[in-house]
Amino acid sequence: MRDVIRKTYIPGLDLIPGNIELMEFEHTTPKALMQKRPNEPIFFARIQTVIEEVGDDYDVVVIDCPPQLGFLTMSALTAATSVLITVHPQMLDVMSMNQFLAMTSDLLDEIASVGADDRNNWMRFLITRFEPTDGPQNQMVALLRSMFNDDVMVNSMLKSTAISDAGLTNQTLFEVERGQFTRTTYDRALESMNNVNAEIEGLIKQVWGRS
Repeated sequence: MRDVIRKTYIPGLDLIPGNIELMEFEHTTPKALMQKRPNEPIFFARIQTVIEEVGDDYDVVVIDCPPQLGFLTMSALTAATSVLITVHPQMLDVMSMNQFLAMTSDLLDEIASVGADDRNNWMRFLITRFEPTDGPQNQMVALLRSMFNDDVMVNSMLKSTAISDAGLTNQTLFEVERGQFTRTTYDRALESMNNVNAEIEGLIKQVWGRS
């Protein structure tokens, strides 16, 4: 694991960049399942095993998964101790998420039957690209809160040109010049992001037993 970790210009933040070679995991895993050698971890434990190699070096490890049910995503979900699911409050997106979660549940049950542990401390839904002035989006958010209650995060991530423009220049919202946007646009986006991050940080500290 240490061979592929890359330092960034932000102190304490390291990355393992993804690339097309990750697809090899999808291709070689079925072959490995057919030819499993003694003392070799089964596929769903491989990510957990390599993270543990560097676990003492980090407070938090974030795994960004694509919305697809491959071996890689299943391994990441098995390794995870918490899950954050982003939801765009549109009917088609919510229906798609519903199908994805149902299939994920079935597959995780299968993995659990062969030895995978349920390590999750919490799972939350994060409303993203939210437009507070959009009536149908507000109705969808209300529906999600009525179904999932406290599992939907209190704070939502607003849709903002400040965020999309920052991405175009490969910067975070914390790095772009405030003068590039109207003051209210930037301030609203930054407040939204800070509130979401603070809520996630609070959930992590709660698991750690810290205030």
